[in-house]
Amino acid sequence: MESHGTGLRRVLLLSFCVAGIWAAYIYQGVLQETLSTKRFGEDEKRFEHLAFLNLAQNVVCLVWSFIMIKLWSNGGSGGAPWWTYWSAGITNTIGPAMGIEALKYISYPAQVLAKSSKMIPVMLMGSLVYGIRYTLPEYLCTFLVAGGVSMFALLKTSSKTISKLANPNAPLGYGLCFLNLAFDGFTNATQDSITARYPKTSAWDIMLGMNLWGTIYNMVYMFGLPHGSGFEAVQFCKQHPEAAWDILMYCLCGAVGQNFIFLTISRFGSLANTTITTTRKFVSIVVSSVLSGNPLSSKQWGCVSMVFGGLSYQIYLKWRKLQRTQKKKKT
Repeated sequence: MESHGTGLRRVLLLSFCVAGIWAAYIYQGVLQETLSTKRFGEDEKRFEHLAFLNLAQNVVCLVWSFIMIKLWSNGGSGGAPWWTYWSAGITNTIGPAMGIEALKYISYPAQVLAKSSKMIPVMLMGSLVYGIRYTLPEYLCTFLVAGGVSMFALLKTSSKTISKLANPNAPLGYGLCFLNLAFDGFTNATQDSITARYPKTSAWDIMLGMNLWGTIYNMVYMFGLPHGSGFEAVQFCKQHPEAAWDILMYCLCGAVGQNFIFLTISRFGSLANTTITTTRKFVSIVVSSVLSGNPLSSKQWGCVSMVFGGLSYQIYLKWRKLQRTQKKKKT
């Protein structure tokens, strides 16, 4: 009876994590698309300063992680010092900025699809730089994802979707997305090396360190440089409170979403988290297509299916590998 009760609790907790990640990031996606396409106020002005979203996100997540550390930390030392995150902070500032900037040039579904192909640069770097040999099923996953994204990019986007974009330019938009992925790769590698050097580093420590440096860099970029548009962004928010509210909700969704991701990884492992976030991306495309009126053609839906088919197969391969490892440990 006790094991049955424990099993039920785990199922309920996993359902809670799925609901939290889906709700936070799907709604954040809706807000991101709204801020990049909507015209605010009677003067019907666009919010042109999308880089400001990264600064706002950094500030909210910095405060959030500081509060979490004060509430839940047991006061133990041994975590990575705050200054160790300076280099990861640079790539983590530039990468997401490029991803958000891409929304001026391509639709939200196209951006989500392009950013779902993270495995492609990872495998390219692995095989070309480190000489890693991948299996045939792994190459099949990459082929499905790369083929799906490429075909989606080549297919004609509906005129209704194009009319909502600030400056339609597909090559530039996809280029920014893939640069975002490259910078994300460097960020993840640096974070891994930090946690390897300082094993006592918690998820909240990483969140605090990354967002501290992100806040510093974005403050300099938005308010310190001659071409910085921070003051214009603040002025726009004063004139259009609706945009300010959307930005605040966007940031809170990001902070809450990270909370649920940390909880999922700590209780169920990174594979469960990958599965939840991958399915979330697919649902985000469906929600965007339905709510925001970004109609996708049947061929485009075929490309979306190809990408998520490849990602699902990749998750299945990882699950099988994990099962084999666990069997070896038992024997």
